[in-house]
Amino acid sequence: MSAFDVDFFVIGGGSGGVRAARVAAEHGAKVAIAEESRWGGTCVVRGCVPKKLMVYASEVSRSLDDARGQGWTIAHDAQFDWPTFIALKDQEITRLTTAYRTRLEKAHVRVIEGHARLVDAHIVEVAGERITAANILVATGGRPRVPTDRPPAGGHRYITSDEVFHLPALPKRIGILGAGYIGIEFAHIFRGFGCDVTLVHRGEHVLRGFDPELAREVEGGLARHGIKLVTGDHIDFEVDLAMASIGREPVTAGIGLVEAGVVLDGRGAVLVDEWSRTNVPHIYAVGDATARMQLTPVAIREGHAVADTLFGGKPTPIRHEHIPTAVFAQPPLATVGLSEPGAIAAGHDVQIFKTRFRPMRYALSKRDEHVLIKVVVSRANDAVLGVHMVGPDAPEIIQTAAIALTMGAKKADLDRTFALHPTTAEELVLLR
Repeated sequence: MSAFDVDFFVIGGGSGGVRAARVAAEHGAKVAIAEESRWGGTCVVRGCVPKKLMVYASEVSRSLDDARGQGWTIAHDAQFDWPTFIALKDQEITRLTTAYRTRLEKAHVRVIEGHARLVDAHIVEVAGERITAANILVATGGRPRVPTDRPPAGGHRYITSDEVFHLPALPKRIGILGAGYIGIEFAHIFRGFGCDVTLVHRGEHVLRGFDPELAREVEGGLARHGIKLVTGDHIDFEVDLAMASIGREPVTAGIGLVEAGVVLDGRGAVLVDEWSRTNVPHIYAVGDATARMQLTPVAIREGHAVADTLFGGKPTPIRHEHIPTAVFAQPPLATVGLSEPGAIAAGHDVQIFKTRFRPMRYALSKRDEHVLIKVVVSRANDAVLGVHMVGPDAPEIIQTAAIALTMGAKKADLDRTFALHPTTAEELVLLR
């Protein structure tokens, strides 16, 4: 490796790239990383972190309604100030992006700001400099897709989840195209802030790919919250703001991958093996730039594994199994493992345990909201194949359930676990 300027060059300063760079440096490698925007990438700057801050803020209106039903006297003219929220949100994002860069510098990673591209399979050009690298990691992430063939009515253009965190004011009426997890989440967010929300989707039901029973529960929650759901493939009604949430695409164009001989799929995603290695043996890719799961913890795990494999003496393949995920609807959906249709398609003879009930937190306020818990079990060996939930605190509960699933839990293990009463989570160990 002494023939190269660095042992490891990372293109992209998001969660996966930063983790890979830092861990590689801690293993003793000479590392450089380049980022053309802000450190932290999609998740920190324009994704899960600011979105979750929005979720928390927008939930307050529902909490105020519940409090009135529990004996609190709270004025109905409570006001939410969007500019104040945006300023506070921006302060937190700045703190996090600074922390990302600081951790890299403390690990003695060379940090470069600028657009990096491959000149060939071993040379990276960035900020007017050419740097040779023994190994290269592509961690350039993804971007929202925008429909180009069906503009919204009223002369509007579509914004995406990139712009939604920087709106100068809340819209009175918003139309959201796409009912995947991003569309569902922002429909609830804007409704919680008092906006008139219409969600437009193509399919028969929302949240394609999730367990259908859970998706229908979330769909019912949209109506209960006053979110209008219409079928179609474009926004053809009057709104003040139109938002597209029709999926994301990898950011791989213009960085020299083709010139370096790296093979991409038809969507432009980098094709990799279980080691996150491309067809060019010393070039790797992780995160949303690949045709794998687009989740921040997955990108982090992939990046860490590459660093351990190359420089830590710990060859670490990645197997995308038992990955918990959540849709931060209100209430949220969370899941880990196989859905019922997925388990059947995989050849399992399944037994289903489920329950639906109004949680105690709404016993006094009488909110029309329920918890749905569904556990998918193999009849052959009693193995828990999947755990799915819609309800308050579902992501927190499913994260813990994911530990059990990863350890190979059986339904009998759930049955012999004592319940913690009164909680929502205790229903997981009471299903019969």
